[in-house]
Amino acid sequence: MKGLARGYWCQCWTEDLTEGNRPTLLASFDAYSAPQADRWVAMALRTISPALDPDASDEAWTWLYEGRIRTRRALLSAEPCTVTITQAGTRVTWTIRPVLFLPLAYRQGVELPACVEDFQPHTPHATD
Repeated sequence: MKGLARGYWCQCWTEDLTEGNRPTLLASFDAYSAPQADRWVAMALRTISPALDPDASDEAWTWLYEGRIRTRRALLSAEPCTVTITQAGTRVTWTIRPVLFLPLAYRQGVELPACVEDFQPHTPHATD
């Protein structure tokens, strides 16, 4: 597993429950520790909580005060986690999954391979 970085792939999905459409990816984030992963969800919930109805706000704050500890324990045990709140006709779901980041698929500021020099940037023509 040389060169692989352990981390967590975090996503935020929204789903319109009134339309019956498939969930839509709203945001994603790569975290390198369990605290960083659950902090991403916590910051989002704290940011939106003032705009939530009372039930959704209760869901958010319950996770912030109680569920976050369970989430952190699960992540440290390499288990995926989900946090969901429902506001009116919209369901928002955050998912956190343990992953291995591949060095070529996901570059972390390391030196690029020599073949990169073979690719030249596109130069627009006068008519572009």
